[in-house]
Amino acid sequence: MKWAEISIKTSHEATEAIADIFHELGSSGVVIEDPELVNSYRRAGTWDYCDIPEEVNVEVVTVKAYLPVDEQLEEKMRIFEERVNELVNHNLDKGQGHIECQEINEEDWASSWKNYFHPIKVGEKIVIKPSWEEYEQIEGDLVIELDPGMAFGTGTHNTTAMCIRCLEEVVKPESIVFDIGTGSGVLAVAAAKLGAKNVQAVDLDQVAVKVATENVAINKVSNKVTVAHGDLLTGITGQADVIIANIIADVVIKLLADIPERLKDNGVLVASGIIVERLSDVTAAIIAHDLTIDKVIEEGGWVAILVRKGGE
Repeated sequence: MKWAEISIKTSHEATEAIADIFHELGSSGVVIEDPELVNSYRRAGTWDYCDIPEEVNVEVVTVKAYLPVDEQLEEKMRIFEERVNELVNHNLDKGQGHIECQEINEEDWASSWKNYFHPIKVGEKIVIKPSWEEYEQIEGDLVIELDPGMAFGTGTHNTTAMCIRCLEEVVKPESIVFDIGTGSGVLAVAAAKLGAKNVQAVDLDQVAVKVATENVAINKVSNKVTVAHGDLLTGITGQADVIIANIIADVVIKLLADIPERLKDNGVLVASGIIVERLSDVTAAIIAHDLTIDKVIEEGGWVAILVRKGGE
């Protein structure tokens, strides 16, 4: 199958809005090439050796998404350019706004991850290991073997890493967990590895459902995790102790209306995928639905929020 890789050079402030546009056009996720994030990883000392040069121009962010090459692509490209040009009406600077489109085979796209994705410990316990690399496990490690395929989500981006650290805090033995917009399934697998007894994961994209199902099987947690096609909480039954929503601010805000009914008393929502500039919008929506903010974590310009039902 052929895909169109659409990329745009933009500003930090417009990143999430552009991700939202891609989402509305049918992309299951985006790739964000943020030079500030690259520099932060270099300085963190995570790698013993790194030959990636320090980024000098940190103002230009490249956002990429993948859409199928079909009869709808031309119209989607027209809509995308139109929506990007309208960002100024929302007081958002689109930056350079330079858009490029190239065709890529699914096999080429998937293999390109292998140049940049290496084992990394993202929490106190959770280690993300690509399926094609070796890792010497130490006592206490919970290793997730992952092949992101076309579904995005390696667990190394700030938003996912913050979610994993939150899950290490809130997932208990016997926890019931819902993972909304599971992508590669990394957070669903993490919840299962941390002791959850039942995890229901959903994604609107059928490719993500396929990849997540494969990653669940690779990590031998199929007895705990089910993956299904679904839009937000549609199709998920019952109440959860923990709900994960690593999406984008506008979708988190939309989801909040259903959270009080779908969380158990004292249950928690782990919400991420939110840029710092949208924090006030999300917190206002949380308060409006009588939920309590337990914790706000900020990393690399992104935010994760730990929200509780019935907290003080």
